Amino acid sequence: MAAIIEVKYFNSFLLRKAMPSSNEPTWNGSTGVPVAIGGFQRDTSEGVGSWVVEEARIRGGYNNTNVDYGVKAYLVEDEPNAVDRGNSLIYSGIFNSRTGINDTNVFSVGAEITKSADPANGTIQKLYAEDTNLIIFQESKVSRALIDKDAIYSAEGGGSITNVNTTIGTIQPYAGNFGISRDPGSFAVYGYRKYFSDKDRNAVLRLSMDGLTEISTYGMYDYFRDEFERIDTLSTEGDIVGGWDIYNKQYVVSTHPANGNTSNGYNTLTFDEGVKGWTSFFSYKPDQVLSLRSDFYSLHNGKLWKHYSEDVNRGNFYNTNNSTSIQFVFNPKVSMSKVFKTINYEGSNGWQVTSFNSDETGPDLLSGNWSSDFDTANVENKPTVYSYDEGVYTEGGVKYRVGFNRKENKYHANLVNNTLARQEEVLFGNSMTGIKGYFSTVTVSTDATTNPGGLKELFAVSSNYSESSY
Repeated sequence: MAAIIEVKYFNSFLLRKAMPSSNEPTWNGSTGVPVAIGGFQRDTSEGVGSWVVEEARIRGGYNNTNVDYGVKAYLVEDEPNAVDRGNSLIYSGIFNSRTGINDTNVFSVGAEITKSADPANGTIQKLYAEDTNLIIFQESKVSRALIDKDAIYSAEGGGSITNVNTTIGTIQPYAGNFGISRDPGSFAVYGYRKYFSDKDRNAVLRLSMDGLTEISTYGMYDYFRDEFERIDTLSTEGDIVGGWDIYNKQYVVSTHPANGNTSNGYNTLTFDEGVKGWTSFFSYKPDQVLSLRSDFYSLHNGKLWKHYSEDVNRGNFYNTNNSTSIQFVFNPKVSMSKVFKTINYEGSNGWQVTSFNSDETGPDLLSGNWSSDFDTANVENKPTVYSYDEGVYTEGGVKYRVGFNRKENKYHANLVNNTLARQEEVLFGNSMTGIKGYFSTVTVSTDATTNPGGLKELFAVSSNYSESSY
C-alpha cells in the first residue's frame, strides 16, 4: 500500500498513535501516517511511536482552518553570493554552561545580530573586551562599543547610558586618527594600558584611561619611521610582534622585515613606563611573546623559551651567547671643538670599548677633498680599549695593561688616535693622542673572558677632554 503526501513549507504538527501488543496501528483520533506506508516513527522506547508531518490545515481535515507558511527548510536567494564585510560584527545566541544553554551556533535572522563600524577606517583587526566595553581596533581607527547597554543622546547634544535589550551598543571612536594597521600581533595589555603599533602612520601607541598616546615620539620617532618603512605587512614574512614583559614591566615590540628586503634583519626593543622611554635593544627574534604569572616567555621555531632564568648565562637567547653593549654620546660644551684624551667608567670588571668615533666632517663642496672624515680610536678586528683582564701583559717580569687600568675601583684608559693624517693637519710626533671633534659616539661592551654570562654593572662613563678651539 502506498501513500502520496504533498509536503509544502507549512508548520509542523506532532501526531501520536497507540501501539497495542499486536503492534497494529490504532488511531487515537489524530491524522497521521503509519510506518507501514512511509510514516516516520520517532520514539518506540515506551511502545508509543510519533510522527512529524507538515500540514496545510489543522488536523489535516477537509475544509479545516488553513495555517500560514512556516520556516522553509531550503531557501533560494535572489543573490546567493557571499559578501565579505570586514568592518562588521555578528554575534550568536547565548552560552551558559551552568544551565546547559548553548546557542553559539544560532544566528537568528529575525534579530539585530550585526553591528558595523565605519568602512572608511578599514577592516576590524582586533577585538578586546574590557569590563562592559568592547574595544574595536580597525586599520585606521580605534573605537569602543558598549556591551549590554547603549548611549542615548538628547537634542541638546548631551548623552546618558541606559540599559536596553541590545548586545553591542553604540560604537564610540577614540580621539586620534590611529589604528592598528594590519598588525594585530603587536597588541599587548597590562592593567588598563593597551599597546600596539600603527605601521601605516609610523607610530607605536598606548591606549589608557587618558586616551591614545603616541609613545614612539619619546625619542624614537625617526627610528620607527625608518623601521616600519622596511616592513611589508602584506607579505607572509614581514610582521610586527608585541607583548608585555611582566618580569620587568615593559612593552616588548619586535619588527621583522619581509624576506628579501634590502635591509634584512630584525630589531627587538622595549618601552618602560617608569622612564617614559625606550630602554634596550635585544638580540633575540621572537615569533610570539607572552607573560604567565610572574614569568616572561617567548616562542621561537616552535619552542617555548623562558627568559630571565638563573640556569643560563646572561645574554644567552635560544642557546646562543651574545655580548651586551651600550652606545652613548660624549657632548660637553656643544659649541666647543674638543680633544677627548681619556675614557673612564665606574662599574664591574669586564667592560671594553669597541668603538670611539668623533663627529663627521662634511665634504668640501669646492674641492671635494673631504669625504666624511672623522677621528677614530678604533683598531681593526680588535677592541678599541681592552678590558682590565684582557689587556694585561708581562714584560721583563713587570705587569702592564694595554687597556683599562683600575684605581680605587674606577677604570680608566688613554685614547690613542688611529686616524690617518689628513692634508694640512698638524702632527704631534710619531703618534697622536686624543680624538678631535665636537662630540664623540662611544660603544662599550662586555668582553668574552671575564666572568662569562655573569652580572656586569655599568654606572657611569666619562672622558677627560681639553679645548681645541671655539
